[in-house]
Amino acid sequence: MTDTAVFLGKSETQQFLELKYANRHGLISGATGTGKTVTLQIIAEGFSNAGVPVFVADVKGDLTGLSQPVVMKDFLTKRASTIGLDPYEPAAFPVRLWDLFGEQGHPIRATVTEMGPLLLARLLDLNDTQEGVLTLAFRLADDEGLLLLDLKDLRALLVEVANRRKELSAEYGHVSTASVGAIQRRLLTLEEQGAELFFGEPALDIKQFLDKADNGAGLINILAADKLMQTPKLYATFLLWMLSELFEELPEIGDPEKPELVFFFDEAHLLFDEAPKALLQKVKQVVRLIRSKGVGVFFVTQNPLDVPDSVSSQLGNRVQHALRAYTPRERRVVKAAADTFRPNPAFKTFDVITELGIGEALVSTLKAKGAPSVAERTLIRPPSSRMGPITTAERNAVLAGSTISKKYDTEVDRESAYEILQERAERIAEEEERARKREEKEKSRTKKSPRRRSNRQSVGEAAIKTAVRTLSREIVRGLFGSLKRR
Repeated sequence: MTDTAVFLGKSETQQFLELKYANRHGLISGATGTGKTVTLQIIAEGFSNAGVPVFVADVKGDLTGLSQPVVMKDFLTKRASTIGLDPYEPAAFPVRLWDLFGEQGHPIRATVTEMGPLLLARLLDLNDTQEGVLTLAFRLADDEGLLLLDLKDLRALLVEVANRRKELSAEYGHVSTASVGAIQRRLLTLEEQGAELFFGEPALDIKQFLDKADNGAGLINILAADKLMQTPKLYATFLLWMLSELFEELPEIGDPEKPELVFFFDEAHLLFDEAPKALLQKVKQVVRLIRSKGVGVFFVTQNPLDVPDSVSSQLGNRVQHALRAYTPRERRVVKAAADTFRPNPAFKTFDVITELGIGEALVSTLKAKGAPSVAERTLIRPPSSRMGPITTAERNAVLAGSTISKKYDTEVDRESAYEILQERAERIAEEEERARKREEKEKSRTKKSPRRRSNRQSVGEAAIKTAVRTLSREIVRGLFGSLKRR
């Protein structure tokens, strides 16, 4: 290790990864068992020693060993002596453990609002009409002060949009109930993969990944990805959010003397295989543009062709471990890998890739003015930290010593859209119930009251009474012999 470079190993000369060009990204590839993980490990150690924070998705669980010093063994000390690594001493590195499921590290959460309608629509692969309805829902939440923190907030908001579709159509444009239903079904698929664990509070401050240890060493952030890889929708959701947040939050700094942060994506083929279009587009955008924010991205994979051409062309630093060439397809892969290196007149790159031993690699890194060096057959240096995973007790000790446990480990569920809309629905239901009871009471009172007779006489009744009175007068007068007229 020097002040300006990470020591990788030795060929005819010592091989270094220049810190100044580490934000030009990189690729570590090779067949299973050839030493890719150890190469990732020693580069992460070098960055940490240089004060550069690291983030790595740990698919196999092996990288947690970075938190413990290596157990010295003969083959390690022999390798150190062969390549001139002196002194070679065990060392533990400052590690922070993360886990979206909250089982093997600090949970990582983000709010629905932070994800936003555009990223969420792309992640859910919504069509234009459905995306419009989702955008409308977010606008309604803004206008009515409804916080969207977790998935139950978003589901409650979509129910509200469906119930008020006529009103909202007049103000915001047509609201299709079919589109609302489609969004709800896509959310259900996302939720079944554990997304309810990711959306919520306290939300992660993305700049937490830039933290350093008290001695100035860069913290190595390790995301437990063994279980996460079994839920690709959730992994894609997290990555899409994280890359977007980094791109928006970090300032433009050009080409610094050393990176602000370096990402490693182990088993990169799992990232690119069947990934949502939105995630692939975001990865391509980040690889092209995020270097100006001082961030380097390294992909680790078995087959260099796993990485799309549009991404691979941006990877300036390359470490190629052995590949097999027994079948026509494998020979095509080896040839494609060989063609990415600047030729070395001393050997045929194609042949060397198939002959490399465990812990050997072809190395080409960016040098002066960003030009790649010729391919060099290199013995990779041994790691200073443990190779392999830590024990449960060691993991608990790392977590117990973390300074952010109080900040992130306990979930918070404050009042947000779900609670507000639920309270509103209950209030409306209560008002409707009171109105119904008043109506029933009024009907009941009407049934019990007797029918009133009118005090006014009908025309027939009045005529009969008049005729009776006239006849009576005539009879009375006749009996008394007075004034009776014929």
